[in-house]
Amino acid sequence: MRQRTFTMLKPDAFKRRLSGKILARFEERGLKIVAIKTMIISEDLAKQHYGEHSDKPFFNDLVEYITSGPVLAMVIEADDVISQIRKMVGATNPKEADIGTIRGDFALETGRNIIHASDSEESAAREIGLFFNESEICEYTLPDEDLIYE
Repeated sequence: MRQRTFTMLKPDAFKRRLSGKILARFEERGLKIVAIKTMIISEDLAKQHYGEHSDKPFFNDLVEYITSGPVLAMVIEADDVISQIRKMVGATNPKEADIGTIRGDFALETGRNIIHASDSEESAAREIGLFFNESEICEYTLPDEDLIYE
């Protein structure tokens, strides 16, 4: 089933110059990036994005961290893309993430775990709406799409 999901490279991915390597993993897998932008997240947007954690003790640190530098926000499209990307990303705690996953290969600690990926269709729709206008999402066909999605 064709889906869209929201994925974001966090400030530590930028600071460590890992954006290109991570983007390449998505493209090499055959996933289609339909929207992408570099931005500094405002405190208000960060609080909306992480709203479900607002009552947790780490919430303020999370907001401070995600607003501390540039992020790369993306909308990615593919069949079952949410589960595909969640598997590629790995466990939230990098110490538990399998080698070969993005966090297993690049992240150092839970508070600096390189990447965010929506965990459900509902979260993906909400997060895409927070970060992108419909006009920023591109509709296009990849030249090899018929080979990838037969």
